[in-house]
Amino acid sequence: MVKVFFASWALFLGMFMLMVGNGLQGTLLGVRGGLEDFSTFQMSIVMSAYFAGFLGGSRLAPEMIRRVGHVRVFAALGSTISAVLILYPVLVEVWAWTLGRVVIGFCFSGVYVTAESWLNNAATNENRGQSLSLYMLAQMSGIVVAQGILSVGDVEGFVLFIIPSVLVSLAFAPILLSVQPTPAFEATKPMSLKDLIGASPLASVGMFLLGGVFAAQFGMVAVFGTQAGLSVAQISLLVSVIYIAALGAQYPIGWLSDRMDRRVLIIGVAALGAGGAMLAWVGGTTFVTLLIGAALVGGTSNPLYALYVAYANDFLEHEEMPAASAGFIFINGVGAIMGPILIGWIMGRFGAFAFWSVVAALMAAMAGYGLLRMLQRPSDTAVEDQVSYTPVMANASPVAMELAQEIYIETELEDMAEEDSEPS
Repeated sequence: MVKVFFASWALFLGMFMLMVGNGLQGTLLGVRGGLEDFSTFQMSIVMSAYFAGFLGGSRLAPEMIRRVGHVRVFAALGSTISAVLILYPVLVEVWAWTLGRVVIGFCFSGVYVTAESWLNNAATNENRGQSLSLYMLAQMSGIVVAQGILSVGDVEGFVLFIIPSVLVSLAFAPILLSVQPTPAFEATKPMSLKDLIGASPLASVGMFLLGGVFAAQFGMVAVFGTQAGLSVAQISLLVSVIYIAALGAQYPIGWLSDRMDRRVLIIGVAALGAGGAMLAWVGGTTFVTLLIGAALVGGTSNPLYALYVAYANDFLEHEEMPAASAGFIFINGVGAIMGPILIGWIMGRFGAFAFWSVVAALMAAMAGYGLLRMLQRPSDTAVEDQVSYTPVMANASPVAMELAQEIYIETELEDMAEEDSEPS
């Protein structure tokens, strides 16, 4: 893994800095919106706008790259992000913040597509899994470091908006100055949603519900914390705990995923997440209890994304796996757009802690639908025939999803080759 890091250190460093900027602006807006007397529902629209832009970018960025190339797209989107970040404290209006979030979501999606194309191009069959893991570690670390910066800054001033703008601008220097060649880019033709849902209703429904949970974590946690009267330091710690738990839980859940019926694991993980949200809802007035509940939600919801992908792949042919990626991203993205709006409306009616009731309901719905599918269709995939679990995050671009799918395919082909070589 050390060799993989040094081979693509510029990309990992650049992505780390980008995620510091993205993680900081997301939490900062949630806190600053409360100080500017924006209502909970208004902030839910602002937070939802990011995912609308992200979904649009994931579909349009590949065409932009084919037209003008990776470097131009990368530079143009990066400069746009930097400009919007500075404009937030200047244009303190709901419509301006909403538009800014749409633009930033679109741009970050395009940036991810471009950066992950370089990552995929630099990776080999032997180290592709390690490359994806390091990339995910860089993303998560950036978000956590961003919360530390927020906790020591002045949320009422301009500096915390300037810092992510500068970081985003600087992040492109190591990537664009690296010696890696510009990769060829070819977008995979997507699988129709009808075919994807038919192949795995459980993964499709789960992805939709999970989109709402992920959007709640990425945007609405800061809004909840502000409405609940938490300090900036407490909000920063709360967000950090969610992402640290998400990173730490990926591998133990992945290990279990390859050794048991995935539907049982999906039901159990979703139920545990629902329990964590209930704990935060009922006992969250104690901050330690709130942290425990948030850690359970973060540690279960994020690995569920990769679990659903792995489960769906058990029913797909090799050539269908990359094509399914766009469908998963679209379904998850629609859920992510709707999630903050639903949560904001319910928080406005029932108070800040109703945030956790919605998260609990979404996680419980995942567990309940998994149980229903088990009753409707018995498992027809033996544990030893399941494809191997590969960690992938819910903010993955189409390129990262296809990279993960390539790992699935290569691992399965290697397993098949080993079985054929064994003496009968």
